[in-house]
Amino acid sequence: MFSRLKYATLTFLVISTLAVAFVGVPGSTKAQEFEPMVYAAENCDYGGEFLSIEAIDELTVKFTLCRPDPAFPSKVAFSAFAINSADYLEATGGGGDLVDNPIGTGPYMLEEWTRGDNLTLKRFDDYWGDPALTETLVFRWNSEGAARFTELQAGTVDGIDNPTPDDYPAIRESEDLILYDRAGTNTFYIGLNNWVEPLDDVRVRQAIAMGVDRQRIVDNFYPPGSIVATQFMPPTIFGYTPEVSWYDFDPEAGRALLAEAGYPDGFEIELSYRDVFRSYLPEPGRVAEDIAAQLDVNLGITANITVMESGAFIDASDRGELSMYLLGWGADYPDATNFLDFHFGAGASDQFGDKFDSITEPLKEAAAIADPATRLAIYVKANTAIKENVPMIPVSHAASATAFKASVEGAHASPLGNEYFAVMQVPDQDTLVWMQNAEPIGLYCADETDGESLRACEQINESLLAFEVGGTAVQPALAETYEANEDGTEWTFHLREGVKFHDGSSLDANDVVLSYAVQWDAAHPLHVGRDGSFTYFPGLFDGFLNPPAAEE
Repeated sequence: MFSRLKYATLTFLVISTLAVAFVGVPGSTKAQEFEPMVYAAENCDYGGEFLSIEAIDELTVKFTLCRPDPAFPSKVAFSAFAINSADYLEATGGGGDLVDNPIGTGPYMLEEWTRGDNLTLKRFDDYWGDPALTETLVFRWNSEGAARFTELQAGTVDGIDNPTPDDYPAIRESEDLILYDRAGTNTFYIGLNNWVEPLDDVRVRQAIAMGVDRQRIVDNFYPPGSIVATQFMPPTIFGYTPEVSWYDFDPEAGRALLAEAGYPDGFEIELSYRDVFRSYLPEPGRVAEDIAAQLDVNLGITANITVMESGAFIDASDRGELSMYLLGWGADYPDATNFLDFHFGAGASDQFGDKFDSITEPLKEAAAIADPATRLAIYVKANTAIKENVPMIPVSHAASATAFKASVEGAHASPLGNEYFAVMQVPDQDTLVWMQNAEPIGLYCADETDGESLRACEQINESLLAFEVGGTAVQPALAETYEANEDGTEWTFHLREGVKFHDGSSLDANDVVLSYAVQWDAAHPLHVGRDGSFTYFPGLFDGFLNPPAAEE
């Protein structure tokens, strides 16, 4: 077992053709003398971004990369890379209670998760920073926007996510409620899996792109301030290139392409979605029906609508098991790597099927360049290649909002969807109730990608860095300071002293090393999670160490 290596001075574990070095792997107690841990690939030939992660001393961690990464601080601040206790990682075997009963360092700790009903968090009294202003935080959920608004009006909840556009006027006019607008840092798209016939023919994918009236969808189903997408990148995020614009709505040209591909009378295909109200997709059922109707009328394509449970839907899309589907993305940090690399890069999931070198190669090149002008020129190539290959159809960049009782002090909407409840309170009220669109899928967010899970994780767990409350600027968190070498391939983080996990144990550098290592190495015995996808790590850092063998 992995834990048996904990007292070794230097032990090499050889997995596949790569050597990984362990130095003083932490065990079940931190009372003994600190032995710094190192996790390293033999070299960079495996294709990923990480070369090594090492604990220099008890409060210092150094990351050595295979290439420069100007977005590294923003990635490190993201909640998917929160730091877990090494002891707890081992005790849970990398899954189980790690998913259902997390132990973090955040301002709130889990008290109870009643599946299907609520998630109750309690203030962590030994928190290293400013304590949470409200003693108890309750997460509830409802997929219906009108139902969330009704509960807010009734006073049974204090704040809601994504009120429906129809309810905006009533909220704005109410003296008891406040609407907090969120910038359109998201993309809604129609995913097209090229592993599925006839989507394996680029002419078919291009025909579908021409046969969907995206403006109609935005006009009919989205709140004011939403815009039609001209590419996958939102204009508000670095990496947007106005030189690239999507196909015009032209069903006649689309039908001609279908005929050329051998489908003059269209074809039948499955159109999947999850019935979860998201900022990028406020009315999923109605939008799915409209798209199906458009495909029928405009192109002769019969789209059979399938509604899936949220977690099963996300897992199936990651594995490339869906044909055509409705999904979207909200910014985790404000950089093209979060949008383009995660979805279309060499380390991205299988959701669109086979990847394209004309996309992956410029993305890898741009990600390693610090100069913005040079990067943007390369993103023109990447965005053009995405348009030509049509792995998906970008539909909209949606405006969205949160709504709170006027009495909630510190209420806000975050452009990253990571509202921070520790700064919120209602005078003379010891509980704050938040209602979002869906139940969290899991609370080990290294292995989750949905916003409902991430928002809950962000109250419990913390990363080395963080984003400012209600904004996108990176600021210190578990790391008080950090610095990089001149070429951006070595990043050193200095941890705060005295940080406690919710179980009373102390944070140290080995916790950081192991938290990253179990995501990085797909062959690690603790690389377990909820379903083992760990989609963010390869998507943002070019790939796993010891990736699983591709299925035939």
